[in-house]
Amino acid sequence: MSSVITVRGIDPADKSWLKNEARHKGVSMEELVRRLIREQRKKSRSPAKISDAFKRYFGPHHGVDLPLPQRHSYRPLAFSEENQS
Repeated sequence: MSSVITVRGIDPADKSWLKNEARHKGVSMEELVRRLIREQRKKSRSPAKISDAFKRYFGPHHGVDLPLPQRHSYRPLAFSEENQS
């Protein structure tokens, strides 16, 4: 079953890129668009990672910049000879 889709108002620079990319890959512009759509569909179906959600809603690009916790270094205990009996 074949479907037809028409996309109007494509930026000339985008169309030029598409034409050059298709020529470089040795396929038609239509085939390149089909491949790009397929790739994006596969990416959108991949399971989301929790870290991606945190990046999307938190962080310096979204107004939240959490400080790193203070780290305390280990200092060995020193015993004086006065305390030894």
